[in-house]
Amino acid sequence: MSVLPEDAGTRLDLWLFKKGIAPSRSHGQIWIRDELVMRAEKILKGNYKVKAGDIIVVKKPFPQPVEIGPEDIPLAIVYEDDDLVVINKPAGLVVHPAEGNQTGTLVNALLYHIKDLSGINGEIRPGIVHRIDKDTSGLLVVAKNDVAHIDLAAQVKEHQVKREYLALVHGIVPSETGRIDAPIGRDLRDRQKMAVNSKGKPAVTHFSVKERFPVQGGFSLIHCTLETGRTHQIRVHMAYIDHPVAGDPKYGPRKSAFNLTGQALHAWRLEFQHPRHKKLMSFEQEPPEVFQKLLGKLRQKD
Repeated sequence: MSVLPEDAGTRLDLWLFKKGIAPSRSHGQIWIRDELVMRAEKILKGNYKVKAGDIIVVKKPFPQPVEIGPEDIPLAIVYEDDDLVVINKPAGLVVHPAEGNQTGTLVNALLYHIKDLSGINGEIRPGIVHRIDKDTSGLLVVAKNDVAHIDLAAQVKEHQVKREYLALVHGIVPSETGRIDAPIGRDLRDRQKMAVNSKGKPAVTHFSVKERFPVQGGFSLIHCTLETGRTHQIRVHMAYIDHPVAGDPKYGPRKSAFNLTGQALHAWRLEFQHPRHKKLMSFEQEPPEVFQKLLGKLRQKD
């Protein structure tokens, strides 16, 4: 579709919505994020403002070659109503199907346990508003209808969803509190990793030290809050200040601390505004048993 002169200067996502191309502004933002919106075969970014005469093309996703079906995978449901469900995801569970993980994901479990899920993210990611890494445990919210999904996605984008984490990191963190403000993008040497990169997206992590354990080189238990939600943000930021998360061979020592099979990182608190009745919803979940047992051993040695 061609951009008219009177629409020049409009943000791309808003233009897509106003012209009836996208059913909502958030829907348009998802298409842009997934690199489906183009001009002259050039992928457009979310901050692009349309110009008169632009020919904007939206490449709708191709049908998925694999059917994503329900699987009877145990699911820890913390809260559920007609609009959303809050899950306590175990470590080791991938959130949605992708190359190499077509089955056995949180989405497969959701399709089995939950009758309705929002369809904004398509067949591969129904209901998924935000994600946490495969080997990170903890809380995340899933939308059961498109209205809830659009509202929750907007809260995530505007940093209104509060996410707090507990992490065991290598070394004795000297300061009681800290703020890491360092942009994150793809690692220029390893595309499978993220890294602090001057060309990356803004990323801010706040942390405070809860406990210190001066054993085996030292470890610290920290509490983290996020201003942004970049891929692997806490893992990248803590490694950047030389305190990588324990059990994270991607960004820390190759030999896993204490023979952990996943990183000692847990999304323990989640807070957001309910998309329908606008009440503040707050949830907390203690770390998994393996994490708590490890802390118990460290306290005994301290």
